[in-house]
Amino acid sequence: MIKKNPKSITFILQTDAKKVNIKGSWNGWEAEPMIQKNGVFTKTKRLKPGTYEFGYEVDGRWLTDETLPTTPSPYGSLNSVLKVEP
Repeated sequence: MIKKNPKSITFILQTDAKKVNIKGSWNGWEAEPMIQKNGVFTKTKRLKPGTYEFGYEVDGRWLTDETLPTTPSPYGSLNSVLKVEP
């Protein structure tokens, strides 16, 4: 799930995982740790308008955001697709 406001986007994932990273095309797929509080992992980012692909690395497993469309990755998995409007 994501929450948008005019200046930022917050990525939200509820899970009992130990470690969650978000990876996306906005930074060359570099892992960014998400912050956990009460079983909810979050990461807030400022992104320029455009279309981005991303996913969650959850205890070593790749997951997509169930609320967004997906696209195949070159590695045989799926990536979530996020459109950021101006």
